[in-house]
Amino acid sequence: MVKLQNGKSRRAFIGAAIAGLPTTLLLRTASASDKMTKPQAEYQETPNGIYSCGLCSLFVAPDGCKVVEGAISKDGWCKAFAAVD
Repeated sequence: MVKLQNGKSRRAFIGAAIAGLPTTLLLRTASASDKMTKPQAEYQETPNGIYSCGLCSLFVAPDGCKVVEGAISKDGWCKAFAAVD
């Protein structure tokens, strides 16, 4: 019976570790070398319709981005746009 309980614990641990892996990767802060350049992100200084950097979850006020390097405008837009929930 002890063996069965250890097996369940091991399975639960492995399952939790695998389930948490994507979350860990998404919450990781990008370093400068991990960021896209403006051309890679297809960044533009104007919004794409109603979508703009100021409405993106990746925007870091006053002029930064978690995934695009360099200064960006809150009125800009790129292909990494992710709407704030």
